[in-house]
Amino acid sequence: MTPHDRMLVAIFGTSGTVYLALSMAMAVLPGIWLSQTPPGPGVVKLTPQQDAGRRVYVAEGCAYCHTQQVRPLTTDGVFGRPAAPGDFAYQTPELLGAHRTGPDLSNVGVRQPGAVWQFLHLYEPRSVVPQSIMPAFPWLFRVVDKAPENVAAVPLPKAFAPPQGLVIPTEKALALVAYLQALKQPALPGAGGAPEAAPPTPAATTPPAGAFDAAAGATLFAANCSACHGDQGAGVPGAFPPLAGDAVVNKADPTTQIRTVLHGLSG
Repeated sequence: MTPHDRMLVAIFGTSGTVYLALSMAMAVLPGIWLSQTPPGPGVVKLTPQQDAGRRVYVAEGCAYCHTQQVRPLTTDGVFGRPAAPGDFAYQTPELLGAHRTGPDLSNVGVRQPGAVWQFLHLYEPRSVVPQSIMPAFPWLFRVVDKAPENVAAVPLPKAFAPPQGLVIPTEKALALVAYLQALKQPALPGAGGAPEAAPPTPAATTPPAGAFDAAAGATLFAANCSACHGDQGAGVPGAFPPLAGDAVVNKADPTTQIRTVLHGLSG
């Protein structure tokens, strides 16, 4: 072996050894350690349908625009609590995402639990969020003359419905929505607790008759109602009824409205 050959062997041998050591230290060993992270409290495995929906999520490129990682920043608080390692125990590979063109989906199953809203949003996002830039996914649905038994047609507003027929979700759409509904962040013990309330003032203890906290009501409406009924309560024609100007909402006796909020309304 010539001196030149020995030099090449030394160079490649040293480079290979350094590369192998770095790979073990930075990838293999941390991967083995992280794979042993136990699931967080309340984190459960996906059902077969939800797991199929996860594959649809990947195939349709949802992770290109949506993240599943809530950062410990004030601006991320609207999406849920900060992500924890145990949240991803049963989801490998993790669909963390790199760009947030659309909102984070870590807790979308809590923010948007309704399947009807999700179907509308997938078929034509502008039907529920007029300013949305999300592409539509009509190929996840079928147009039929009559909905099969036990299959509910998507209640599309007239402006977004096909000229003829009914729109029903395919198995892929059903699975994808089941997966989105499963994306819920369980509460972490001892984390995110509300600060201790200050002692009430005498004025707050005995509010005037008929008084209510309008600011708190607006916050609750935005968090729980506006996704379907709209920020101004205008609703979505053909899908979600308007609340603005509704006789039940504006009635002096709130009994019916409270019953509807607590128990829902069908028919």
